[in-house]
Amino acid sequence: MNTRNQKLLEILKENFGYDQFRLEQENAINSILDNHDTICIMPTGGGKSVCYQVPALYLEGITLVISPLISLMQDQVMNLEENGINAVYLNSSLTYEEKDEAKKKILSGEIKLVYVSPEGILTGGLQNFFKKVKISLIAIDEAHCVSQWGHEFRGDYIRLNELKTLFPNVPTIALTATADEKTRLDIAKQLNLKSPRIFVSSFDRPNIRYLICQRSDELKQLDQFIKKNHPEDTGIVYCLSRKKVEKVTESLKKMGYPAVAYHAGLSSAVRTRGQKKFNRQDHVIVVATIAFGMGIDRPDVRFVAHLDLPKSIEGYYQETGRAGRDGKAATAWMIYGLQDMVKLAQMLETTDAIESYKKVARQKLDSMLALCETGQCRRKNLLNYFGEILPDDCGNCDTCLTAPIMVDATQDAQKLLSTIYRTNQIFGAGHIIDVLRGSLNQKITGRGHEKLSVFGIGKDRPAEYWNSLLRQLLHLNYIEIKNWDYKSLGLTQKTVIFLKQQEKFFMKEQKVSSSTKSKKPTRKIETSKNIEGPLFMALKNLRTELATQKGLPPYMIFSDKALHDMCQILPRNNHEFLMVHGVGQNKLENYGKKFLSLITEHHR
Repeated sequence: MNTRNQKLLEILKENFGYDQFRLEQENAINSILDNHDTICIMPTGGGKSVCYQVPALYLEGITLVISPLISLMQDQVMNLEENGINAVYLNSSLTYEEKDEAKKKILSGEIKLVYVSPEGILTGGLQNFFKKVKISLIAIDEAHCVSQWGHEFRGDYIRLNELKTLFPNVPTIALTATADEKTRLDIAKQLNLKSPRIFVSSFDRPNIRYLICQRSDELKQLDQFIKKNHPEDTGIVYCLSRKKVEKVTESLKKMGYPAVAYHAGLSSAVRTRGQKKFNRQDHVIVVATIAFGMGIDRPDVRFVAHLDLPKSIEGYYQETGRAGRDGKAATAWMIYGLQDMVKLAQMLETTDAIESYKKVARQKLDSMLALCETGQCRRKNLLNYFGEILPDDCGNCDTCLTAPIMVDATQDAQKLLSTIYRTNQIFGAGHIIDVLRGSLNQKITGRGHEKLSVFGIGKDRPAEYWNSLLRQLLHLNYIEIKNWDYKSLGLTQKTVIFLKQQEKFFMKEQKVSSSTKSKKPTRKIETSKNIEGPLFMALKNLRTELATQKGLPPYMIFSDKALHDMCQILPRNNHEFLMVHGVGQNKLENYGKKFLSLITEHHR
């Protein structure tokens, strides 16, 4: 091992308590130290921050970190300080006096990392200030926000390419959890990176179980899911609209769950209270729009639920990735329906975005629906989207655990397509299904559709069945939405071929038999339940007490993994305590005596 790599490992252990680098961390760090611009794609919980925090401690001068959220900056700085690393942030949450004090610390040379917002770094005042200090590295977090092909494009990120003009000889590292090849190339272009080295870690999160089902009664389904799988756990429930967030929050409270709402329409004080409750309580459910979540560090979120279809697989992957950051078993649960697809598509078509952007957004939405409708392993489908091949079925998603039954729906597909044709391709799904099922409501009789040859030919099937078939035909491009204002359905060229050549059409049955055997055994993921005895609970209580005293989230003192390590290693002295996962020199000095004393007390 060369001298540099030995020094990097020493920094990692002494400051962060880790014995070795993970995934592509070491390669990304060495790329930076070789003065190369670098792009790092690493899954949520994979340790992206280590990729710039370790070189920040190795290099002279300061590392400038561009971060999109004030709460994220604050959490990162608190975490670094807990590890004995000097860091500050400069943003609008600080008073003039606090900013002045932070700048004095930076100029004195005692600070190693400075966190700023994308809009803040480009103000004249900060630009002039940073010309006075030695900047050794620029890190751009959540870098997908810079790309118009990413799933969370932000205007504030557009001007970040100016950093290359301001600091031409400083290497830049761009980091994100989600970026396909097109987005990665666009990130490099938008940031003016010079021949960047790109490191892509596996996107697989094997500890997350993916469950996707059709919507029937969403609140009842959510209640059943939580009660069955996560009755005492912390989780996040995502909704598309602010109104729905508040409705679901109130419903969960009435059911007895400790739920809090979070969306951009709430006051800053209310959002801050919700964020603190989420960070510091053991059992809390946050119901939120996507305004909540970027940069979440809490490692023990046990489930993420979606009550609406995300706009893209990138968004879905990033949001579900907030579960199980500690590597223990977690669940990504989602329900969806045809109206989700129609609503999202309609929102897209009514924006002022350019056509090239809309085209890509449509493709992303199609891919999201394909993930929902697949009868194959969901993880395979998910990873394949990012260009990663999973050789075997995962055994830890609903389609692996209970294989879907594929049935011949050729005749029913022909009935549905004929009904769309006979009604002149100008009506939405609800009207088509009403005609099929022989409904005599005013919309049908007022147009004389009860006299059509297709009227009532599908009355032997429930509306849910026809909705499921319609979704699958839509996903496979046998039908399309022709008019977004009226959500009218039309036939495609593929329909003509299907009808003329009398092809077979197989669909995923709506409900599968509970006796259906899994394709392969479930992946065995370590859970904490089997090692959480009296010592673990005592250590957890001590952690909570110390966190309360310091005003910190408990996981910033020690993660659950660290507490489990203490229970297994049973350290007797400082040297053995340093063997615990996540224990560096600073945490040994701050907490070692109290935790060692408690461990000794339990094992006399």
